[in-house]
Amino acid sequence: MNTKRRSSLTIERGNRLEEPLIQGFVSRPFQGESDFPKMAAILQACSVADQSESVVTEETLRHDYRYLIHCDPYQDMIFAEVAGQTVAYGRVYWRDELEGNRIYALIGYVHPDWRRRGIGRWLLAWLEARSEHLDHQNPTEQPCFLEVGAVDTQTGAKTLFEQVGYLPVRYFYLMVRPNLEEMPSFQLPAGVEIRPVLPDHYEKIYAANLEAFRDHWGSCPEAEPPLQAWLEDPNFDPSLWCIAWQGDEVVGMVLNYIDAKENLAFQRKRGYTENIAVRRPWRRQGIARALIATSLRMLKERGMEEAALGVDTQNPSGALQLYESLGYQIVKQFITYRKEMKRCNPSIGVAEQSYND
Repeated sequence: MNTKRRSSLTIERGNRLEEPLIQGFVSRPFQGESDFPKMAAILQACSVADQSESVVTEETLRHDYRYLIHCDPYQDMIFAEVAGQTVAYGRVYWRDELEGNRIYALIGYVHPDWRRRGIGRWLLAWLEARSEHLDHQNPTEQPCFLEVGAVDTQTGAKTLFEQVGYLPVRYFYLMVRPNLEEMPSFQLPAGVEIRPVLPDHYEKIYAANLEAFRDHWGSCPEAEPPLQAWLEDPNFDPSLWCIAWQGDEVVGMVLNYIDAKENLAFQRKRGYTENIAVRRPWRRQGIARALIATSLRMLKERGMEEAALGVDTQNPSGALQLYESLGYQIVKQFITYRKEMKRCNPSIGVAEQSYND
């Protein structure tokens, strides 16, 4: 990354965003590689305070930022410092959903030690203003919405969003199967089989995953990371994947993984049964159920003691009920909020979801 780049955008006189009244407060743009340790430190502090139980490392950030789509971090990010200490940051990116909406996703984090001082409110306003500028740069006739998110434990963030007009539009759960005992076994339909994953399979699996998830809420295949991003993910381990085939066709999948650093941090042995997908022609045949059950046994063989996954509570395929029937229990709720974007002042320009005012 070019650390010498700086934002060339300005805020017109009379439109300047009010900065928090904190002595020593300054804002600045992204500075490249040197910011990853600071971002990771804020994320880890937020994880502890918000009980999100996630671990984001410099390695993870470096990987994710290598594959950003519709986001230039040198233009679309903002950092807040107090007396030289980085205390908050945020970024915005946009995507066009298959459902016909343009979404500007606002992602921000405030260090717990600096919450309740107006930084979250200022950060959100900056990102909204930047979204207006991006909308002016990339015009569309589609309905445009600003999108933010919060874990149910983030009471400050939820209050802030509601105060400035955001409404909850979707709910997601983190579900955990608390043990890997008494696991069921289910048969696949005739002609469908699970095969070990080979490198020659990666492209077909990637394409099948994109196809299957086109039916999900908020789907935007063009904004998905490329295959190379999968291959370079720190938790990439295709030996754990559970892929069903019929002939040369990928039928369904569960892309299991183990986050060793997260397990170490929280002293647990958890595996993830994620990216659960079955392509349309093979749905309603018990394939997802069989793949998940096989995945649970695979994780147990690797020494795991529990399994987790994320689910859209309004998934029309009945995913929530399926996971509950397989022993998964709800442990956390994540809320997505949206509000319609106002397009009245496109001239404003300005120098991963947890706002806390």
